[in-house]
Amino acid sequence: MPPSHENSKIHKEGYKPIPESIEKIARLVVDSAFTVHQNLGPGLLEKVYEVCFCHELNKRGLEYARQVNIPIVYDNLTFDEGLRIDVIVEDCIICELKALETVNPVWEAQILSHLRLTGKRLGFLINFNVPKIKYGIRRFNS
Repeated sequence: MPPSHENSKIHKEGYKPIPESIEKIARLVVDSAFTVHQNLGPGLLEKVYEVCFCHELNKRGLEYARQVNIPIVYDNLTFDEGLRIDVIVEDCIICELKALETVNPVWEAQILSHLRLTGKRLGFLINFNVPKIKYGIRRFNS
């Protein structure tokens, strides 16, 4: 039986698994999103989900920062007009929150760029405008 795609990453040279301490935080992030969606359902504004999601993170004892500006360094210059990340949890997990019907592939590229530019290893794209939240959570590792 051929190895799964996820397992084959472990054998790649230079690949380091996500530390268990970060995986524990990731589980709490996903649980927070599930709780918000269970209580609010789809159809609200992104800002409402962001506030409630952060409240759930706080209830789980997690530190977070909202609407974090990430400067861009280009050609040895730093531009403050760079990126804005919706939520960073425990300074190690990026969460991009959406509340739209159609998933745009550019969001995936966006979160991968955020991971690369910040040096973070784990990110979630969470779209709350879905019938079941399990269809709205995408995980990205770098």
